[in-house]
Amino acid sequence: MKIFITGGTGFVGRRLAGRLAADGHEVVVLTRALRPRAGPAAAPAGVALLQGDPTRPGPWQDAVRGCDGAVNLAGTSIYSPWTRRNKQRILDSRVAATRNLVAALPPAGARPFALVSASAVGYYGFRGDEELGEDDLPGQDFLAGVTTAWEAEAMRAEAKGARVVRGRFGLVLGDGGGMLGQLLPLFKAGLGGPLASGRQWMSWIHADDLIAALAFALERPDLAGPVNMTAPRPVPNREFARTLGRALGRPAFLRVPAFALRIGLGEFALALINGQRALPCRLLAAGFAFRWPGLAPALADILSQ
Repeated sequence: MKIFITGGTGFVGRRLAGRLAADGHEVVVLTRALRPRAGPAAAPAGVALLQGDPTRPGPWQDAVRGCDGAVNLAGTSIYSPWTRRNKQRILDSRVAATRNLVAALPPAGARPFALVSASAVGYYGFRGDEELGEDDLPGQDFLAGVTTAWEAEAMRAEAKGARVVRGRFGLVLGDGGGMLGQLLPLFKAGLGGPLASGRQWMSWIHADDLIAALAFALERPDLAGPVNMTAPRPVPNREFARTLGRALGRPAFLRVPAFALRIGLGEFALALINGQRALPCRLLAAGFAFRWPGLAPALADILSQ
């Protein structure tokens, strides 16, 4: 397959591009700027870099029409204070990029086309201990609104005959970025611990399993619709903190009170104080095998890299 990737130079995208190329696919990665160190020589064999901004229509869209599939990972990070301006950027970066990508897809009947578009388990809102599968309804908070709008744009590709998978990501754990990139300095210094009550659920996934799940979604013609891309064993935040502390050989008991998170992070704190207990029902039903279903072995693998 020839596969187009937006957001392909990010934490997940770099890994995915390399995996798909290693599997024999031809990969085109959209990047906003081609710097000398990010030129063709910096890309893995089988990966071509194309300059363009996914949030704006442009010549890059012509390249999409010659592909057999696309993975849409574009979107501004949510890990920042949610000022009015930042919230608008978070929403617009996802909606505009997805809208422009869908507009570039080949017309219905031209060829089979698979679109795997990122979303997040934030879609479900804050539901306490409720186990959440793909058929559950969306929440009403800011992140739920963002993911609902994001997925709605991806679903427009169905009118062009595309098979659309909406991958609802959990917290991605991996070496060199993601959530662990922010937590490790604190935990290594012995300053880690639960957030707020520590009872909120964390739906996580090892980066390697996420990459495998994205490749699986591209290649399985019978898989479509929303797909939770999370490990099958979510954990409460206090268990996550305890497990990470043990993996590092550091104490992890310094609880951060909810009020301190609200003071420091504003509305974004709600995403940390609350959580989702999402389960990968459709991946498991389709026969996907997780390499890292449990948190302790997953963290041990990541920290050994």
